Amino acid sequence: MIEKNKQSNRKNNSKVDNVKTENTASSLDKKVVLITGGAKRIGASICRLLHANGANLMIHYRSSVTEARALQAELNLQRANSVAIIQGDVLNLAILPSLVVETVKHFGKLDVLINNASTYYATEVGSISENDWQDLTGSNLKAPLFLSQAAAPELRKNHGCIINITDMHVERPKKGYTVYSVAKAGLVTLTKSLAHELAPEVRVNAVAPGPVQWPEDNPQFDEVYRKRVISQTLLKRVGEPQDVAKAVKFLIADAPFITGHVLAVDGGRSLNL
Repeated sequence: MIEKNKQSNRKNNSKVDNVKTENTASSLDKKVVLITGGAKRIGASICRLLHANGANLMIHYRSSVTEARALQAELNLQRANSVAIIQGDVLNLAILPSLVVETVKHFGKLDVLINNASTYYATEVGSISENDWQDLTGSNLKAPLFLSQAAAPELRKNHGCIINITDMHVERPKKGYTVYSVAKAGLVTLTKSLAHELAPEVRVNAVAPGPVQWPEDNPQFDEVYRKRVISQTLLKRVGEPQDVAKAVKFLIADAPFITGHVLAVDGGRSLNL
């Protein structure tokens, strides 16, 4: 359910992910964005950049209530009543239309849908369960399809767009992550299919991040692994969540003649595997 912003007297000392907030007119000014899984990590970086460029946000979260409320308070201190948050499990298809309905009720319209929410973990062949399949394909493919379908009528009204967050590994699946790789590859096809289905009113694109932020609390991503990944990256470094956010902003605000495209943000690593 949607939550109202809580007042806070704390001084806001947080940095906006090194995002410049310029007082120039922006093509995102007063655009309304619904983003799933937007409370932390890459999702939060996307929220900060779009908000800094004038967008109003409906930030969806599943269980990260503390992070969602903190981000809402932070951004509303910068621009009052510009951010709302809404809770829900995207695996429950019945709640997806309500995300759109509540966004429109709160802000009056919907211009952009960002399918960012994702589940990520290894599934070794031989031990894959049906629950693994339902969870990984549900969050990474099924929910984006049905949420996009629910949002399509509003997006058509406003000549809006959809951005899906996929993965650089869809072309070269990562060993041990079969179900996740299948789901993200399906999301690429979904992106291209929706671009056909929703044209000409709605543009649909995707961003495919590479090594920009290591998964939390996973011993597989130790120092040896990280050094190997960096060595495979043409730019010989990892990226930042802001790099993904900038790609998302570009596709929303600066690419009116681009649809059905997948933009890799991976430092060239997908070319070097």
